[in-house]
Amino acid sequence: MEIRLIELSKYRFQCACENLNDAKILMDMGSFKSSVNRSYYAIFHMLRAVTALDHFDASKHSTVIAYVNRMYVKEGIFDRALSKMLDKAYRLRENADYKDFEMISKDMAKEQIERAEMIMTMIKPYLDENWKL
Repeated sequence: MEIRLIELSKYRFQCACENLNDAKILMDMGSFKSSVNRSYYAIFHMLRAVTALDHFDASKHSTVIAYVNRMYVKEGIFDRALSKMLDKAYRLRENADYKDFEMISKDMAKEQIERAEMIMTMIKPYLDENWKL
């Protein structure tokens, strides 16, 4: 594996960690829509940390999610539950960002943070193993 791809993957994972931390701060401040957004982007950057190792990227979020589902969930690398979590996270972020008058509660923001943490728990061992190469 190219060192350059490993460094890119690590960088993207660090971005994910920063986004997740920001989501927690925003939730504590009562900015629930923004918290949902940052939690989602933490998830998205985690996925991109994985896909960087394949030298894959895409401009559309749905393309990255579909790639992870096809190459990692379907192949049994990640648990099938990941697919459902990604779908929920994506839909909640879309509603929070683009749907007029959408109410995002503290519980919803907290659930999105917890979802991001679960996804991180699923993905991090795979990254650690591949970063060793």
